[in-house]
Amino acid sequence: MMQSRVPQCGTCGEQVGFDSNGDVFVACHECNFPVCKACVDYEIKEGKKACFRCGAPYEEENVLYDETVAEGSVSHNTVGSYLADDQAEDVGLHARNISSVSTLDSEKNGESGSAIWKNRLASWREKKEEKKNRPDKVAKEADQAPPEQQMEEKPSAREAGQPLSRIAPIPRTKLTSYRIMIIMRLIILILFFHYRITNPVDDSFGLWLTSVICEIWFAFSWILDQFPKWSPINRETYIDQLSFRYEREGEPSHLAAVDFFVSTVDPLKEPPLITANTVLSILAVDYAVDKVSCYVSDDGAAMLTFESLAETAEFARKWVPFCKKFAIEPRAPEFYFSQKIDYLKDKVQPSFVKDRRAMKRDYEEFKVRINGLVAKAQKMPEEGWTMADGTPWPGNNTRDHPGMIQVFLGNTGAHDIEGNELPRLVYVSREKRPGYQHHKKAGAENALVRVSAVLTNAPYILNLDCDHYVNNSKAVREAMCFLLDPEVGRDVCYVQFPQRFDGIDKSDRYANRNVVFFDVNMKGLDGIQGPVYVGTGCVFNRQALYGYGPPSLPSLPKSSSSSSCCCCPSKKTVDKDVSEVYRDTKREDLNAAIFNLRELNNYDEYERSMLISQTSFEKTFGLSTVFIESTLMENGGVPESANPSTLIKEAIHVISCGYEEKTAWGKEIGWIYGSVTEDILTGFKMHCRGWRSIYCMPLRPAFKGSAPINLSDRLHQVLRWALGSVEIFLSRHCPLWYGFGGGRLKWLQRLAYINTIVYPFTSLPLIAYCSLPAICLLTGKFIIPTLSNLASVLFLALFMSIILVSVLELRWSGVSIEDWWRNEQFWVIGGVSAHLFAVFQGFLKMLAGLDTNFTVTAKAADDTEFGDLYVFKWTTLLIPPTTLIILNIVGVVAGFSDALNSGYESWGPLFGRVFFALWVILHLYPFLKGLMGKQNRTPTIVVLWSVLLASVFSLVWVKIDPFVGTTDANSIAQNCISIDC
Repeated sequence: MMQSRVPQCGTCGEQVGFDSNGDVFVACHECNFPVCKACVDYEIKEGKKACFRCGAPYEEENVLYDETVAEGSVSHNTVGSYLADDQAEDVGLHARNISSVSTLDSEKNGESGSAIWKNRLASWREKKEEKKNRPDKVAKEADQAPPEQQMEEKPSAREAGQPLSRIAPIPRTKLTSYRIMIIMRLIILILFFHYRITNPVDDSFGLWLTSVICEIWFAFSWILDQFPKWSPINRETYIDQLSFRYEREGEPSHLAAVDFFVSTVDPLKEPPLITANTVLSILAVDYAVDKVSCYVSDDGAAMLTFESLAETAEFARKWVPFCKKFAIEPRAPEFYFSQKIDYLKDKVQPSFVKDRRAMKRDYEEFKVRINGLVAKAQKMPEEGWTMADGTPWPGNNTRDHPGMIQVFLGNTGAHDIEGNELPRLVYVSREKRPGYQHHKKAGAENALVRVSAVLTNAPYILNLDCDHYVNNSKAVREAMCFLLDPEVGRDVCYVQFPQRFDGIDKSDRYANRNVVFFDVNMKGLDGIQGPVYVGTGCVFNRQALYGYGPPSLPSLPKSSSSSSCCCCPSKKTVDKDVSEVYRDTKREDLNAAIFNLRELNNYDEYERSMLISQTSFEKTFGLSTVFIESTLMENGGVPESANPSTLIKEAIHVISCGYEEKTAWGKEIGWIYGSVTEDILTGFKMHCRGWRSIYCMPLRPAFKGSAPINLSDRLHQVLRWALGSVEIFLSRHCPLWYGFGGGRLKWLQRLAYINTIVYPFTSLPLIAYCSLPAICLLTGKFIIPTLSNLASVLFLALFMSIILVSVLELRWSGVSIEDWWRNEQFWVIGGVSAHLFAVFQGFLKMLAGLDTNFTVTAKAADDTEFGDLYVFKWTTLLIPPTTLIILNIVGVVAGFSDALNSGYESWGPLFGRVFFALWVILHLYPFLKGLMGKQNRTPTIVVLWSVLLASVFSLVWVKIDPFVGTTDANSIAQNCISIDC
């Protein structure tokens, strides 16, 4: 039992072994990467005394190695003896990865190695069988090969065992000081609330109580946001080592296949030219051509999308070879040709200038054709659209049409102008019928999962929005450095890339880049259980999408054998947990099914379908034996005996609108239904099953997209995100109570998910807190009593701790102060507008079944650079922040007027109230600039609102007059009577 628990060395594949104390040998106590003593000694002999994974220096006991080991006796005994016993004749052919040879010991002992080593072992066995059939020819070739060439073909153990990625820990000095300040801020907060609660303001008790409640919620919200960032990490990848392991010149690539998903709905709102650029960047990606397939989901069944994709496929025959010949970056033509850089830099090919000019002309012609299709599609004929052969377009009725699949580029007959093979390009539009729930984007993604499983069945899936193109052609390789790593990739459900955007103004007025979230929060989550899924730019493990648990599930807490009591779970609860464990641990049954299925290659179709139905997978995956069989192929791929015409018919079947009924689609497998932010739900379910995710931040951004930069569109985007969080809060998947039975979601990770669903509710205390300064200025009261020396020190310490935590956070994350400040400003702007509406809309939708849409009602256009930034679109979301700005401005004017009338003594208390009001105005300043538009283009509706509210508050101030003077009402009445007023 003890031997089976000893991990395998990540370098040579042997068991790590034990140290002198009888414990499992640990080379690096920082990252605990499993490396055996022999490999450590080899590294030390080569002059490397630090862990090659995390960079931490080895301890002295590991540095002091035996001289016999230094001479290589141990490593040669491990690898060389094996070569001498069973592979003496295989040296020249099968030693390209020494580590793969040494793993054969574990295979013979019945241990379950990773899929990568199994594949290599199978390849070795196949070659060995071939040599047995023709020994003379192999021996002759071995004799003819010079010794120098044979030596060159053998990579050293050190090269073969280099990791594909490593954790680059943040320097201890930065991280330790950051953690100390978090603890100090928490202590100061406790002292602050003790003072606030024990020192009420009697003359304005209502204002004081409101402020204390708001401050407590803000502190709770800060804890939810701060502590998941306790252990941030950075990661590094080694793409060259990936190529060294899985790609050999003259041999087929052993990289894993990837299916790209691109989703679009309305081509009039999502321009076909942008979608075409996304598709072109995918087809030209720097990856093995036969390993790439691109699926475009047209959920609007638009003939415009179909025709533009046909044009895109034709243009790809010219664009893809041009990109690969000259290593073009980025490989989306619209964004490549619009770059304001010296495109001749680092380009030494004489033909580059000529080819570039010709390609630019071809692209301009391509744009003309696409724009012509768009102009033609502006008005639909009365009889509907017709295709080139004269038949009606099946998708004329977007709510009632059959499923459609068209393979534009495939593995046979699809070549570029130079005769090279092109990746597969498939158009998919799922069936839609009245009376069925189609679940919008999540349903479309699930349809793509099934179609791709039938047609190509790549083990990994990369999904992109139609406006996110591949900016780094090596992005897929970056992800594979994690997913194909035998140690790291086994339990990884997805690799998430940060979102980066084009077309945003330099000041980023409305925090469209979300730099703080992507460069701070996501790095923090990567140090726990992994980043959340953000909807695009993510590479999935297909098996994780199918609802299976990871290969190595953490053990569950053992239930007590004593009788049930208040401290022990009831029998019903335990049974429920066991059922969840059984469902999540189907991985072992899946592995057994894969093994059995591979042995039954000679079975006919009927016997195979009977076998699959006996596994009861139909209740989970639906009534498609072809699809179910694909789920059992853990390493992907389509059976060689598959008939293409049969596969197309089966692909049409799996995208029918009734296929998901009475199955687990959208409940346990695929993209999860129940929220407009299906991405959060999908990642949350995977983490609850015990998977972890990886955050990958290459130096060159992997993907780039477009973001709404004007105020109204940005607020509507934030509204949709916040509404999805409220929907999850009110669903059965709420992180407050879901997934406790399995015990696989780490507590800090749960805090992060709780923060993602409760943050919209911060809008209620935030809008109250932003109203308090104006109320204090208008009433002459304040929420804080007269400060003592101790209280002043406490307030000063609180402000300093807030500043220092932020500064230290920026220090280890590399985020600029400007980005942090923009994030703080938009947190207030979005909180008092979009988040507030999302809370009310979410409760109306979930409790009363009412769906209220806050739509844009007016538009304006501007053709200048960043012209969209100054477009004003009136929407109801603008009302709360507009009111707050005017209210605080009126309050400041009233406060200064009161101070002028009351004399010198009133100026001291005024500064505290005015500072409070200016804090609100300063945070809402970008919103104010958005209302004012560009230069003097202030919308009439804003002027009317300003005049109306300012007039109301001015009349109240002058008429009621409770703010100037302390004379009571009786004296005022007597004075009025005496002068006969």
